[in-house]
Amino acid sequence: MRTIQTAPSQAKVSESNRSRILHHLFRNGISSRAQISKALGLTPAAITKITARLLDAGIIEETGDIEGDKNRRSIGLRLDESLFHFIGVKFARSLVQIGVFDLAGTCIVLRDLPTVTNDTIPTTIRLVHARVTALIAADSRIVAVGMAVPGPYLRTIGRTVLVSSMRAWREVNFLSEFKHAFSVPVFIEQDARAGALANYLFDRGSSCANLAYYLIGEGVGLGVIDNGALVNGMMGAATELGHISIDIHGRPCECGNVGCLERYCSAVVIHEAIVSRDLVPDARQLGHAEACNALFQLADTGDARARLMVEEIGRYAGFGCVTIINGYNPERIVIGDIVAQGGQRLLHSIREIVDEHVTPALRDSTTIALSTLHSDAVVCGAAAVAIIYFLDRPSMFFDVSAASSSPDVPKRQHNQ
Repeated sequence: MRTIQTAPSQAKVSESNRSRILHHLFRNGISSRAQISKALGLTPAAITKITARLLDAGIIEETGDIEGDKNRRSIGLRLDESLFHFIGVKFARSLVQIGVFDLAGTCIVLRDLPTVTNDTIPTTIRLVHARVTALIAADSRIVAVGMAVPGPYLRTIGRTVLVSSMRAWREVNFLSEFKHAFSVPVFIEQDARAGALANYLFDRGSSCANLAYYLIGEGVGLGVIDNGALVNGMMGAATELGHISIDIHGRPCECGNVGCLERYCSAVVIHEAIVSRDLVPDARQLGHAEACNALFQLADTGDARARLMVEEIGRYAGFGCVTIINGYNPERIVIGDIVAQGGQRLLHSIREIVDEHVTPALRDSTTIALSTLHSDAVVCGAAAVAIIYFLDRPSMFFDVSAASSSPDVPKRQHNQ
């Protein structure tokens, strides 16, 4: 059957061009209209028209004279990173964090909610509603909320279908709970994909178009950016690395599989091993992150058993990197969350496994590094999910259709 190709609507073209300009200013900082025109391949007349609407809506601003091409003076345009704030909410198994970030990913506020158990999840959900509502009321610069939830997350349904060791999270429908709960738009993404977005947007020194964020926390997850776009899958449940088996005769997992990677190097499993091996005093009373950090500190002091355990964790995590490289061929793998605090000793063991099990051509073209973001990549990534929508679809947030009678006040859209 022959497919009839239709031209994109003018509205879509206009939105695409607005987005391209915002992305350019986000990546490159202050630029003249001529520089934007040259970089994006749009005519000067088109740039003038589009930027006039963005200026009028209060999204961008003029900065005064800058040096343009051939030493000509031009008026600079910029996207003021401090003018727009975004809430990021991280849902982990036992930890929920809420932060406020600016457009550059700088953390303004970050708070942990009380430790979550299966029995307290409904209370935690109510608390998230209250805290986010209060933050929005107190800060007029907040334009959107991003949420990062454990995977596998079915984005069209709104549920996480499996959260090992915390079954009650499966009963929460994040879309029903939050999509229309606040006066600003809400966007929800799987946690590791949110972490990938955070590294893609905010790690300006090392960002690349083919990036994998390897989350090793209370669960194990993966977010992949391929040629600048997230890998999602049909239902949003792609790249579930934690439930890929590394041992077909291995430990049983709640997902129904055996030998899942998550059963060997997640913070939950590490905590169990710390208790069973009696490595850290009173480890049963610690949270998963606290127990892991205690182990890493013990290894740093030279404790032989702790060092061997960190190296063992690194070898298991290394097989995850082998799968990432063979499955997705990223330019860069960034390792983050709780277990990444194992530091260089952990990273050394990971690289040893990769050196042994990956063909040299792929191994040598892949950089493996620990996350260098100043904030937790997932809570920062939750904000990044909202920021991507802000950059991609400005008309969701602002009235860019016509001139404003008050150009100094951004004409913001409101979630109904």
